[in-house]
Amino acid sequence: QVQLVESGGGLVQAGESLRLSCETSGTTLLFVVVAWYRQAPGKQRELVAARYVNGSTKYADSVKGRFTISRDNARNTVYLQMNSLKPEDTAVYFCYAKIDPSRIYWGQGTQVTVSS
Repeated sequence: QVQLVESGGGLVQAGESLRLSCETSGTTLLFVVVAWYRQAPGKQRELVAARYVNGSTKYADSVKGRFTISRDNARNTVYLQMNSLKPEDTAVYFCYAKIDPSRIYWGQGTQVTVSS
């Protein structure tokens, strides 16, 4: 059973940066896609950024140019570098990893709060 553990969330002011980490219990080489989702109070969970096994990436329009997803296979860790944070980025951020359609994993979430 693969486990994902996020860290790096916290309270920051608008314009500051945070880096989220997602440490996996298994090798990230297994995953065809790794991603970060977020869920703000009263809103649906949304995709923030994804990185595919071929190296391609996908970002939500609201974070393009500010957020970067990366994976370190040697450390079995996925990162989300978040720059120029805005109050509307406030949410619980979840790590996601997929091996195949029957093996999808989620982390427990980490809170990011951006004050104005």
